[in-house]
Amino acid sequence: MTAGQSSPRGGRGERDEHDEARSEREAPQAQLPAARRGARGPSAAVTIVVVVAVFLYLVRRILLPFVVAGIVAYVCTPLIDWLAARVRLPRWVFALAVVLVLMAFAALVAWLGVPAMLRETERVAGNLRGTVQGFVQALIGKRTLTLMGEPINAASLATYTVSGLRAWLGQDARIAYVAAFGVASFFGVILLWALLGYFLIDAHRVARGLLWLVPPARRPFVLQVWRELDPLLRRYFIGVALVVVYASIVAYIGLGLVLGLHHAVFLAMLTGLLEVIPIVGPAAAAIIAGLVAVRYAVSAWDILAYIAYAAALRISIDQFFGPIVLGRAARVRPVVVIFCFLTGGILFGVVGVILAVPVALTVKVVLANLYGEPHTEPG
Repeated sequence: MTAGQSSPRGGRGERDEHDEARSEREAPQAQLPAARRGARGPSAAVTIVVVVAVFLYLVRRILLPFVVAGIVAYVCTPLIDWLAARVRLPRWVFALAVVLVLMAFAALVAWLGVPAMLRETERVAGNLRGTVQGFVQALIGKRTLTLMGEPINAASLATYTVSGLRAWLGQDARIAYVAAFGVASFFGVILLWALLGYFLIDAHRVARGLLWLVPPARRPFVLQVWRELDPLLRRYFIGVALVVVYASIVAYIGLGLVLGLHHAVFLAMLTGLLEVIPIVGPAAAAIIAGLVAVRYAVSAWDILAYIAYAAALRISIDQFFGPIVLGRAARVRPVVVIFCFLTGGILFGVVGVILAVPVALTVKVVLANLYGEPHTEPG
């Protein structure tokens, strides 16, 4: 073999050694961005969560239509997907049909409840002092109590209540505030239906957009958490809807058919709707219906009958129907629910109250996945 023939092989060997040395020098530099990306992953995720939380807090006054529309769309999306796959029509057809059905149901509820509510509000406002006095008198009777050296009875408490309300309304801009709240509520209802239609039609696109907000390195973990959380949340929201229907039906049987109260349809629907808000909602419904019961009570037995009805309704929901329809979604310790309810109410108002249990469930599932522990047991 000649020297001219050996030269190319020697050149190739030198080039191979040179390439290997260059690869060794470039390997740490190539790994450095990956290491930096891995180090930035947790901090980026925490930063995104903090920024989103602060932003939601700042815009908390406009969140209610978005949250309600999002929950309804989340519950109805599987039905729309199933119908679209089975009938093979465009998905927007069934989304529009669901919106129209829900609007018809809302119109029916308004037709049955709003006139009764207006009549009852007019009656109470026309004789607010008498209504309050009757309610207090049903609780303490006709006796006079002493509070901080001052005699207190039903008539004086009713006078204080009416005077306080007049003083509050007499402050500057109070009437304008109430009027602005009514106008904002009207436009909020219109926005709710528009958002519901959009969420139902573009549900999957919205979901992909929310996932895009998660850093790519964290998306597998988020998807794993969502696979476990999805059935819990869906069962919770569907279970709450069934509890609303059940409470409305039972309340109408008790208030209308058994006790014979006026405006039983409106009170029954109100009782069901307030079940959406944990703890405070049922209490508010019981107080409102109790005011009506006291107003039309003929004897003390009528009041005792209402108390028995309210206790039976609460026991049937909390101990029987609720655990059946909510299942594991309801297995969050009451102290955790109360804490989330109070914290959400202070920070986000009604939205925080509605999302108290879903947030508790989400935190529970996320921590269970981080710690590698099961989350199926109560608490």
